[in-house]
Amino acid sequence: MDDIEVPQYFICPISLQIMKDPVTAITGITYDRESIEHWLFTSKNATCPVTNQPLPKDSDLTPNHTLRRLIQAWCIQNASKGIDRIPTPKPPLDKFQVLKHIKHLWQPEFQLKTIRQLALLAAENERNRKYMIEAGLPKEMMLFIVTCFRKGQIDGLEEAIGVLNFILIPSAETKQILVENDHIIESLTRVLCCEMENHLTVKSHTMLVLKKICEVTSSSVLERLKPEFFNRIVRVLRSGITQQGINATLHVLLEACPWGRNRIMMVETNTVYELIELELGFPEKRTTELILGILFHLCSCPDGRAQFLSHRGSIAVVSKRILRVSPAADDQAVSILSMICKFSGTSMVLQEMLKVGAVSKLCSLLQVDCATSLKDHVRKILRSHFQKWMDSPCIGGSQGINPS
Repeated sequence: MDDIEVPQYFICPISLQIMKDPVTAITGITYDRESIEHWLFTSKNATCPVTNQPLPKDSDLTPNHTLRRLIQAWCIQNASKGIDRIPTPKPPLDKFQVLKHIKHLWQPEFQLKTIRQLALLAAENERNRKYMIEAGLPKEMMLFIVTCFRKGQIDGLEEAIGVLNFILIPSAETKQILVENDHIIESLTRVLCCEMENHLTVKSHTMLVLKKICEVTSSSVLERLKPEFFNRIVRVLRSGITQQGINATLHVLLEACPWGRNRIMMVETNTVYELIELELGFPEKRTTELILGILFHLCSCPDGRAQFLSHRGSIAVVSKRILRVSPAADDQAVSILSMICKFSGTSMVLQEMLKVGAVSKLCSLLQVDCATSLKDHVRKILRSHFQKWMDSPCIGGSQGINPS
């Protein structure tokens, strides 16, 4: 192969390989379809790689059939030299084909075959996903999931969740769907209770879909969440899913936190306890930031603080994350300890903070380069409990702490 001289115009300017499916962009340059689509959709570029002229995502890529036939003929001629024949590419998916699939989706005899075809097409490339969005497939997938639970059917659920995980769900469309059908979130959380062959993957994909929905849905939907929603989600954290699924689950909980009734339901499902258990496993930094963010909200209510203190490792694990994760984590950890001190600061709790090194960590923040507002917050905590902690070596060495 190295000894064979390949005609230059057979080579894709991006991949530098022989083109299998040559297409010509509006700039007049021919590329291999897979390479230029990856350039436009996955890498999110908006210019022609060769000419640097504007090349919008929705611009036409015209199949260059003449060049493809020349390449195929050349490959056949050089087959004895180790050149593989290039097969004729399948016609690319278009919006009208997606609409045909959607029609078959609601015909019982074609349903399972159609949903599986859609899952494969969604996984194939970004172009397919673009046409799926244009054809309104996200809405159809959500309605399919709701219909499955109404009929007591689980066949096709895994594929439907997979499709929604692959494609971007337009925010305006999501809001409208949730207004028209308030069973979508409930149906998605019920997927978490289903026993399927690939249950870990399905649960993770479901949480990723729920994250997408919760990020764009209206506050009126989030403030009407039910206890079963939090029960099922916290159960997922307890049973274990992929790291990506864990972070998606934490994102969903964080989105729900601003409403008091949600915080109460989360505490009632032992969310605080489960979050501390998860943090004790030393997760990745982003996971810790999400956990501390949720704990901050839950510790704003008395029952949340009580549940926090009922776990023997709570104060220790939060204080140990200070100066080890990120400035955002420092801020959340200090805020959590501040609320515990202010509203639940019994002698036993304050002594526990001293014992596990929380006070020492707070003092350390005064000695490092961090935000002035954070240092002011720390000083306020230390001053408020100076009499209890005054014998600690770190208090004695910290500037600006003594209230006198």
